[in-house]
Amino acid sequence: METITTEAPPARRREVMVVLPGLLLAMLLAMLDNMIVSTAMPRIVGELHGLSHLSWVVTAYVLGTTVSTPLWGKIGDLYGRKNIFISSIAIFLVGSALSGMSQNMSELIGFRALQGLGAGGLIVGVMAIIGDLVPPRERGRYQGIMAAVMAVAMVAGPLAGGFITDNLSWRWAFYVNLPLGAIALILLVTRLHLPKHRTEHRIDWTGAGLLAVGITALVLITTWGGNEYAWGSWQVLGLVVVAVVTLVAFAMVERKAAEPILSLHLFGNRNFTLSALIGFLLGFTMFGAINFLPLFQQTVQGASATNSGLLLLPMMAGLLVTSLVAGQIITRTGRYRVFPILGGVFVVAGMILLAQLDVNSSKTDSSLYMLVLGSGMGFLMQTTMLISQNSVEQKDIGVASSAATFFRSIGGSFGVSLFGAIFNQGLKSDITSRLGPAVAGKLTSGGGVTGLTKSTLDKMPPVQVQALLHGIATATSSVFFWAVFISILVPVAAVFIKHVPLRSAIPTDAKKDGAAEGSEAEASLVVAME
Repeated sequence: METITTEAPPARRREVMVVLPGLLLAMLLAMLDNMIVSTAMPRIVGELHGLSHLSWVVTAYVLGTTVSTPLWGKIGDLYGRKNIFISSIAIFLVGSALSGMSQNMSELIGFRALQGLGAGGLIVGVMAIIGDLVPPRERGRYQGIMAAVMAVAMVAGPLAGGFITDNLSWRWAFYVNLPLGAIALILLVTRLHLPKHRTEHRIDWTGAGLLAVGITALVLITTWGGNEYAWGSWQVLGLVVVAVVTLVAFAMVERKAAEPILSLHLFGNRNFTLSALIGFLLGFTMFGAINFLPLFQQTVQGASATNSGLLLLPMMAGLLVTSLVAGQIITRTGRYRVFPILGGVFVVAGMILLAQLDVNSSKTDSSLYMLVLGSGMGFLMQTTMLISQNSVEQKDIGVASSAATFFRSIGGSFGVSLFGAIFNQGLKSDITSRLGPAVAGKLTSGGGVTGLTKSTLDKMPPVQVQALLHGIATATSSVFFWAVFISILVPVAAVFIKHVPLRSAIPTDAKKDGAAEGSEAEASLVVAME
């Protein structure tokens, strides 16, 4: 007799839908925060007189998130998903409240780091809990819902940030998290019921410490390299040495650890390794390259800071539609291998199209290009997470989810740094060819022009405005041109993914040590068939 499952019964789907709003609110918190805060940042540094420390406000949050992501997944595997997930939300809300009350930049930087520590557990927790509640075969039906939340966050974030900045205090960019988080906590405390596990726990503190130091060094390399310090400076080279030494030591420690923070044996699974690689490449190209689209839209195409969020709608529409389609097909057929390949092809096509942007490109042109890119993202983002989770045992769902998020985050950090250097070099080179090195140096001083506004442009001589807009368009096109060569690796890696049948049930060994908390629907999931 073989233990399998047919489609999840209505009782199970109702149970998931009851808790889903709380999970989606938590995911929304993580995705909205950076977009709202980035819009309010000019007002924040103006009031707190901390322009020279602006990069640290961003770096502190990124460090907190990236360092804690693998830890949240592992701790959730060991001590139970629900309480750990609720703890991450609580830490995020405390960090949000304290950030809103900051009186100087030092306080804000410290509280943003605390907020980032909590944020590291939000998306990982959502993905891992879905992995606990829903078997992989059924998980596809929820992809579209998660994609919709992502689309709402990417569009609503800049709009909300613009409204808050224009009509309320910048502090509400942080306080807005509190009511949303409170609702999420109430829903999760009262409605989330997960299987209990009895496990002898042993935290790998040495591995956790080495991983934290190594990741911190990597993030600082990608943040400071070419900006705060030259790539060949002793500061950056010293960080490279620290990163290499600590990560090698981490790998050696993890081989012997009883319960490693990041189980290296997982990388012996081809599908898990390939999905992690695709996540890294997707983060590298997607988060790195599209980071420059709002600047192009607001300067070259003349969109306001608030309305630039609306110009991302085509990309979000493509992401939403293809994610829904892929999710439904995966749920009905159990076949998923084609989607990473198809997504990679669409991403490459989108990057090639976006590389054609220039000063004469219309909003219609850029919208169509973003639609293609978004379609590729929809085929890839949730599917690679699904492949990661289906490649590991149920007890490692948290580690698999955090690893997928971690590699995507690290890829994005590398991408922003590398493409930022390409953008700034292309901008300065183009303006130099038109106005000479003296004017180019003046226009691009401070590491770029990301603080440009319409009022700033109105005060500049027309010849400088034309040169600057042409330079921004050329530099943006250059970023996408180089992103093409990275994105090509995505479909190449996807071709080597092996189709492994999706599990149709939550394994019984995940439940046999304890009854489900408050749910009798667990038993109806599994049926015995020949």
